[in-house]
Amino acid sequence: MFIQDGGRVHASSQQRAADHRPYFFLSYAHTPRYGAGGPDPDMWVERLFRDLCGHVMAMTDLPAGAPAGFMDREIRSGEGWSERLAEVLATCRVFVPLFSPRYFASEMCGKEWFAFAQREIYHQAKSNRLAEAIVPALWVPVPPEQLPGPAERLQFNHRAFGDRYVTDGLYGLIKLRIFAEEYERAVYELAKRIVSVADTTGVGPSRPLDYRQAPSAFGTPDPARPRSTGPRPIQLTVAAPTRHDLPPGRGPEYYGDMPQDWNPYYPEAHRPLAYVARDLVRTLNYQATIASFDHDSTPLDSKQPPTRPELLIIDRWALEDDERRERLAAFDAENRPWVSVVVPWNRDDHQSRGAENELSAKLEQTLPTKLSQGRAACRAAARGVPSMEAFGQILPQVVEAAAQQYLRHAQVYPPAGGSHTERPRLRGPMAAEYATTHYIPDTLDHAPDAEDTDDSQS
Repeated sequence: MFIQDGGRVHASSQQRAADHRPYFFLSYAHTPRYGAGGPDPDMWVERLFRDLCGHVMAMTDLPAGAPAGFMDREIRSGEGWSERLAEVLATCRVFVPLFSPRYFASEMCGKEWFAFAQREIYHQAKSNRLAEAIVPALWVPVPPEQLPGPAERLQFNHRAFGDRYVTDGLYGLIKLRIFAEEYERAVYELAKRIVSVADTTGVGPSRPLDYRQAPSAFGTPDPARPRSTGPRPIQLTVAAPTRHDLPPGRGPEYYGDMPQDWNPYYPEAHRPLAYVARDLVRTLNYQATIASFDHDSTPLDSKQPPTRPELLIIDRWALEDDERRERLAAFDAENRPWVSVVVPWNRDDHQSRGAENELSAKLEQTLPTKLSQGRAACRAAARGVPSMEAFGQILPQVVEAAAQQYLRHAQVYPPAGGSHTERPRLRGPMAAEYATTHYIPDTLDHAPDAEDTDDSQS
């Protein structure tokens, strides 16, 4: 039960008391000790955590023993710590990242962010209602231009916590006694925001994420290059019919007025898959452009270098149209390994199950190259992704494969003057973003990895 009060929605006390999930997960970057035997630098984070928990307990009716929040202070070095982190990230109500330069350089913090952001995206896909349950806090202020895409897109007014908080962050306030009053105000306001967001968004629990497969929301770390903060470009192309040109035997409930409106996981999801995919790649620090395969004017010419990686998301029912099937076959005949193919296939869709043998055969005939090349994850994605959750789990792997192939095939220019002292460099409107976050091979004609068989058809 929810109660409307002055335009805001609050969970009833009975429902809150029965829900003993942690109100917040405090995500922070561990600071190394300075010198042997020095004080523990993370003790200040622990104090902040205790203060937040005290306020949350006072502001709610959580019973004794119920966790107000969670931080990994005790478990990071213990057995099974990754499983415990994954469990709490799958159940907590609000994610509180402590912004600092060290935070955005941490792969583990990026994994924690991605794990929680996935839950927000699933919630929005299923309910078609926006869910924003990430409440950032400034530990050490970070210039806006240094924020990665997922952090930059957050709509959050830090100034509501006080001017001194904005300029010095919680670390500055907690360390200097003259700012004790400003610290208390900032922590109190942060706790109020946590409780309000937890009660109004209602992001439900999900299956814990496997940290061995989880990517970082801040991009691929590369110590040899400065970190790129801007989102990297990627194109999402949808090959699907509309409700106006459906083949016989296919119902309109999965489609809209445009191919991009296709929703293969209906009724579990109430949002078109292209926009779910866009939100998911945003959590990987990408900026996506959504296009239709039917209206894409890009020429099928493998001799032209790519300008960005691409995901081609295909509805098997689209293969019932002869012209579209011919265009897809022509695409498959081209050597464009920077395009990863994903074929969603709802296991609960009785119409698709009834036509599975016929449509699978057409897929095999139309896309034999894409079904057999690339990494294992790419081959699995091309043969059928059975649920929205599985789609979210496999998407980071196919995105990374497409990005790596883009780097291998993007246009290069030798240095001017005939000198060979500098490696060939990527150029073009999309190159700068990738050069700082992805590994670029010393030579473009090197032997591929055992799993990367994308070039076998060239």
